[in-house]
Amino acid sequence: MRLPAFFLALFLSFPAMAEEGSIRQTIQNQLDAFSQDDFATAFTYASPSIKSMFGTAENFGLMVRQGYPMVHRPADVQMLDLHEEGGRLWQRVMITDQNGQRHVLDYQMIETADGWQINGVRILPSPGVGA
Repeated sequence: MRLPAFFLALFLSFPAMAEEGSIRQTIQNQLDAFSQDDFATAFTYASPSIKSMFGTAENFGLMVRQGYPMVHRPADVQMLDLHEEGGRLWQRVMITDQNGQRHVLDYQMIETADGWQINGVRILPSPGVGA
């Protein structure tokens, strides 16, 4: 009978779905904080190594405004795939900025005692741009 196999597969997927939901919520929470210029709260979603690198929420906020302006006040956010690369988890996110331009970013996520935190962000080539 195939039904038990279906339920077993469904049951085993719950941890992965919960993990994905927690990761996406962490990113969304940080984006919400950025939208309100609440860099102190946004900084709490950064990993210990990111916090060590920037030292203060003010320095972190300055880096975001200068280096990642599309995440400061996004017009739209779409969570794409969660994937593993080199033993690390990356959440792909498409962000539309206030000018309507789309940006695809990969958020490297790590699990800490405080839950999922963002350990880095890389900007990927723009959608529709090919070699």
